[in-house]
Formats: sequence, C-alpha cells, structure tokens
Amino acid sequence: MRCFVAVDVPPDVQARVAALTARLRKAAPRADVRWAGSDTLHVTLKFLGEVPDARVAVVERALSTVAAAHAPLSLVAAGAGGFPSGSRPRVLYVGILGQVDGLVRLAAAVDGALEALGFPGERRAFRGHLTVGRVRSPRGGGGLAAALLEEAGTAAGTWTAGELVLYQSRLHPTGAVHDAVARLALAYGPRDP
Repeated sequence: MRCFVAVDVPPDVQARVAALTARLRKAAPRADVRWAGSDTLHVTLKFLGEVPDARVAVVERALSTVAAAHAPLSLVAAGAGGFPSGSRPRVLYVGILGQVDGLVRLAAAVDGALEALGFPGERRAFRGHLTVGRVRSPRGGGGLAAALLEEAGTAAGTWTAGELVLYQSRLHPTGAVHDAVARLALAYGPRDP
C-alpha cells in the first residue's frame, strides 16, 4: 500500500484554510490549479511510497516508539505561499508556525526511525505546510501570485497536534483518498517553548 506519515489538522482549522483557499480561487479564477479538499489537509512528515502489507506492522511499531518520545505540539496554520516561489508556484500551501522546532525534530525522528527500516532518508530540509493546490500550468499565474501575496499574512487557526498518523493513500482520477492505518499518540517530553 502507498503510505505517508502525517500530523492531522482539526475540522475548525480545515474550515478556515478552506475559506482562505476559496479567496485564492476567487482572486485567480483563470489559474490552472487542482485544488485540494479541506478534508484531506495534513502536515506530511514523511512519504514512504509503497509499503508491503507484511511490513506495515513494523512501520507502526517504529512510529509508536517515536510518538512515545515526543510531546504534543501547538501549531498555527498561517500565510499562503508557493513552492518553489510565490511568483512561479507549482505547489500552493498554507504555512505552519508555532512550535516549528518541535515539528522539525518530530519529522527528523520519523525519518530516522524509518530510514533504519530501509526507507530512503529525506534529502531536503523539512518545511511543515498544508498543501492546498497543485498548479497544472502557468495559465492565470499572475493573478495567483498576487492572491498569494494578499493572503501571505493570514492566520487560519491554532491547534494542538497530539498524534502521528500513518496513512494509506489511494489514487483516483478525482484525487487521492487518505485512510488512517494507525494513530499514535504523542505522549512524552516537555513542551517546546
């Protein structure tokens, strides 16, 4: 099964991010973007790719060990942007603020635990975000860039991330469907300042 590890976003923050996304869509109606549904929002910590069914339990045990060693995190969804840049984005996102250092440490611990199981380690620095859209072509890009600038400072909600989630991702023509395979409580350690 195709899997990834993430931190979930609660429904109230999903709704605020959906409102921000609706403003982007309205400001750039000609932009060629495949918009993500608000119910699929999550902060991806690590993409695993195909995981044989027989190895899922091993992955879950490794993630359980990581989760037990990390405290819940206070996070803030804020600001719209684009990767690799806001002027020529391929991915549209809402940023993550708050206890970002703790989130970076959590992502590194997940990466290290899964690399020990044979999954390739991450080569890029982790940058927590919520993907809200993927740009398919440059059509309407000017309006989109202006809309991203307009929403760059918008806060979309605060929440406490209290668990790691191992997801299965099933690809469909209408978009990916994510099903939780395991939810593992973050349960230890002092809270980050």
